[in-house]
Amino acid sequence: MSLWVFGYGSLLWNPGFAPAKAVKACLHDYHRSFCMLSIHHRGSEDEPGLVLALDAMPGGRCTGMAFQVAPAEEDKVLGELRERELISSAYVEEHVDLKTDDNDTIRALAYVIDPNHVQYCQFDLERQAQMIATAIGGRGPNTEYLFNTAAHLTQLGIRDADMTWLVDRVRALTAT
Repeated sequence: MSLWVFGYGSLLWNPGFAPAKAVKACLHDYHRSFCMLSIHHRGSEDEPGLVLALDAMPGGRCTGMAFQVAPAEEDKVLGELRERELISSAYVEEHVDLKTDDNDTIRALAYVIDPNHVQYCQFDLERQAQMIATAIGGRGPNTEYLFNTAAHLTQLGIRDADMTWLVDRVRALTAT
């Protein structure tokens, strides 16, 4: 059985590996949410940013991409993903069932937020925009993360109303 990885945020535009295959897929009972404080990659402990996570939500849907890892690269890719995604224990690795547009099921590795972790948060869209507009971390500005993710969702034909609102609001907040 080959390794598949579910991309719903930065993995869409920076998976860190060349996928053997990529398929649009949907995860049910979760939604894409800026519900994780970023204190390493897109913010700091003094000024945390926000990054996306899969947050459990009965009836929810998150459409993203299922990336198949080449068999010869599975161990290497898994190690690199764990180093990147599990920098703190806010994400939990879970195997989830994704549905493709052809109604096929793909069992994939996904990084899901631990709602009991100190980095888990629930803020309204305005507060999210305010934080994203100013935070900078080890991998760059939080705005870059937002804009790249939103652009790739658009390219893939995936609509996310909250993401669209955040992009517009953050652009307004950062306009000079």
